[in-house]
Amino acid sequence: MRKRCVPVAAKKVWGALTWQEVRDKFEAANPTLRAGQIGIAESKAQEITAFLRPNPNFALSTDGTQLARYHGVWQPFTGTQFSTNFSYLHERQRKRELRLESAQKVTGITISSQADLERNLVFGLRMAFVQTLQEKAILELAKENLSYYDHVLDVNRERFKAGAISRVDLDRLELQRVQYESDLQIAEESLETAKIQLLMLLNHRTPVEQFDVTGPFDFSRQIAPLDEVRQEALDARPDLRAALQSIEKAKTDHRLAVANGSTDPTLSAWYTYNPSFNNPNDHQTLGASVSIPLRIFDRNQGEKLRTQLDIDRSARLAEATKAQVFSDVDSAYATVTSTVTLLQPYKDRYLEMASRVRDTIAFSYEHGAASLLDFLSSQAEYRTVQVNYLNLVASYMNAANQLNLAAGREVIQ
Repeated sequence: MRKRCVPVAAKKVWGALTWQEVRDKFEAANPTLRAGQIGIAESKAQEITAFLRPNPNFALSTDGTQLARYHGVWQPFTGTQFSTNFSYLHERQRKRELRLESAQKVTGITISSQADLERNLVFGLRMAFVQTLQEKAILELAKENLSYYDHVLDVNRERFKAGAISRVDLDRLELQRVQYESDLQIAEESLETAKIQLLMLLNHRTPVEQFDVTGPFDFSRQIAPLDEVRQEALDARPDLRAALQSIEKAKTDHRLAVANGSTDPTLSAWYTYNPSFNNPNDHQTLGASVSIPLRIFDRNQGEKLRTQLDIDRSARLAEATKAQVFSDVDSAYATVTSTVTLLQPYKDRYLEMASRVRDTIAFSYEHGAASLLDFLSSQAEYRTVQVNYLNLVASYMNAANQLNLAAGREVIQ
């Protein structure tokens, strides 16, 4: 009898994600961003409340019911009056429209604040992404160094068997391998830690061994002029946009405060049945009234002054934000250019030179033309130059990320 095979759902394994794929997953799943999007929806709901008209009032009243006998007569309901009253507050000077405009500008500020939140969160995400790429590059270097050193050990073991080197020299070479093993172990641990941090930002529970990222780990000599980056920052920075929107909202709030200082009449109308008027035949009557508050003491003076001051305050804050934008851009730009200046000689000369020195000294040592100390020194120098280069590339990519944060958009991919 054949057993029935029940398929087991395999866990989804992500391929190596590019930066754009990581960012898309982050924007779709990050709880902080999603909470901010709900905040925008809440702000839009406030617009509905701001534009609502005042509710009319309805009142039903009775009067004239006899409570006690008078001259021996008790007819309690003969003179009872029934009256229905409708009243409505009429808002003048576009109060509803100004409330709606103010609420809409709050929504605009909320949208800009959400964009600024995303800008800062993406900065942290890019830092974690770059760190993962850096640790991958360091891990590959550690593997390459260990593989190269193992080849050297194999050659020198043969030399030892042939009597070309002493046991002490071979033991020193064997002991030096510990450093490369340690580098490999540390690189593997650091890469795993970087992936865990990145997965946390993505709010995903994928096992670390099933998660990987890919992308260029290099630098570019091409950088846009400083004035162009400054202008892009002025156009794109959401915190600056929010500051400018706050000025416009403050102006709208001031106009609303002035409008709230005006008089709003309350219009009323009523219908009365069986009134006790002088006209004995007037059993059904209509009435109307207009109630106008006398704005003698309270003309909303305090709110008018506060909103006027808030315009000036918002303008000063916008100036401070603009100054901060220039400071952020200039600082990040200087870091990027300085890092590129440091990287260029590594790319042009030092990497090739370190590799050439290592290979030459290794060849010379294998043929008895160089000392053990020279050989170990060349290995250490090669390792140091390579690690320094990778760290500088990571510094460049982080500085570029800082410049993108300062500009409010990706001016360096």
